[in-house]
Amino acid sequence: MRIVVFLTAVHSVLCLYFLGPLKPEITITYIAVSAIFFNSGLSLKTEELTSALLHVKLHLFVQIFTLVFFPTAIWLFLQLLSITPINEWLLKGLQTVGCMPPPVSSAVILTKAVGGNEAAAIFNSAFGSFLLGSSSSVPFTSIFSQLFMTVVVPLIIGQIVRRYIKDWLERKKPPFGTISSCVLLMIIYTTFCDTFANPNIDLDKFSLIIIVFIIFSVQMSFMFLTFLFSTRNDSGFTPADTVAIIFCSTHKSLTLGIPMLKIVFAGYEHLSLISVPLLIYHPAQILLGSLLVPTIKSWMVSRQKVRTAFFFFFFLNL
Repeated sequence: MRIVVFLTAVHSVLCLYFLGPLKPEITITYIAVSAIFFNSGLSLKTEELTSALLHVKLHLFVQIFTLVFFPTAIWLFLQLLSITPINEWLLKGLQTVGCMPPPVSSAVILTKAVGGNEAAAIFNSAFGSFLLGSSSSVPFTSIFSQLFMTVVVPLIIGQIVRRYIKDWLERKKPPFGTISSCVLLMIIYTTFCDTFANPNIDLDKFSLIIIVFIIFSVQMSFMFLTFLFSTRNDSGFTPADTVAIIFCSTHKSLTLGIPMLKIVFAGYEHLSLISVPLLIYHPAQILLGSLLVPTIKSWMVSRQKVRTAFFFFFFLNL
């Protein structure tokens, strides 16, 4: 274990020496995301991953909400906002946010932090990015290779390593949740730096405040909607499923989104304004999700206790 820590430290020093401090295009896009899924591969039982792949109803709910309901609802909402004095290019940017696929990192980390269905979150985050990304103008091979190397490979390696150190993991119980939270802090920090260090963004304070308010309102509304739909008595979803649904259905990818915008709106002088809503949405979803983790976690635990008590009472009276 000490050898692994030593090699990791050496690798980090070399990265900082040759690439400069942090270098988020490398450390976040590849190393941090790979670490998240390697961590998931180590902590998840193989049966849980297999079970998640077969949970078709949950996958359909998330993908339909993300790729159909979300963009449609945003488009209808923007018809109302079009009569307001809000900059039209910012509104176009909001529309593009609605069309973006889910990210492959933040939804998984937050689902894990709450204790939700992490395996389902992994599948839907990766599948959504692959599905929408492969149908966009972004090169298919680039999307496939990045998703494969940062999601699939680390996950498989984590599962293989788990087979050999399973007893040690169950005995020592490493802080997988803490590791994921640290990676999330790195993502939040670098995303905020990228957002507010962009010299091409020329936005007045009023428009910025309005856009931030709209984005937080949209996120809260859609999180509440997914919560309502997935907790109905006839939904068939467990509390852990609901947690994965809430985060996977409402989060949007910045990593895939920015390249898509640069290709679709290449040559547009207002590209920087179109990018603003996505640049705000990404850190906002992480910040909001992090703030809601304790609340959602307490709800999930209480619901699971109620379900356990119900089944115990049911079998007791058979």
